[in-house]
Amino acid sequence: MRKIPRVIARAPIPMFRLGLGGLLSKRFVMLEHRGRKSGLIREVVLETIWIDGDDVYVISGYGWASQWLRNVEADPRVRMWSGWGTGVSAIARVLDPVAGREVLDDYRKRHPGTVRTLAKGLGIEGFTVDGPLPEDIAERMPLVRIRPRR
Repeated sequence: MRKIPRVIARAPIPMFRLGLGGLLSKRFVMLEHRGRKSGLIREVVLETIWIDGDDVYVISGYGWASQWLRNVEADPRVRMWSGWGTGVSAIARVLDPVAGREVLDDYRKRHPGTVRTLAKGLGIEGFTVDGPLPEDIAERMPLVRIRPRR
């Protein structure tokens, strides 16, 4: 699997900090999470794959190797920045593989061009527009639901 260079992946963070995340549309969110070992606040910008009311769904394209995913599994309390303005307190929950696969199946039907680009660019095996998804795809690329606290 290919990785996005760190400098590019982190480039949008200052925009969110300044309240300018709306320039990136609602397709991206910034997540503040706590390092599971260090206890320090960390930040990551993620692409949304589905927005259902206030709930935002994101995917870990690098699977369990992603530190942000391991951190939110250890401590699901996060702050989510989306669009214009400041972050909101939220809870991030890793979906079970069956639910994750259903969300991915819906996503690929709604965004076939993006799926082709991501699968090719990141070398994600089995993430295609046509045919059935691999049974283990949501285990390899876990999905996370981020729900604002009320």
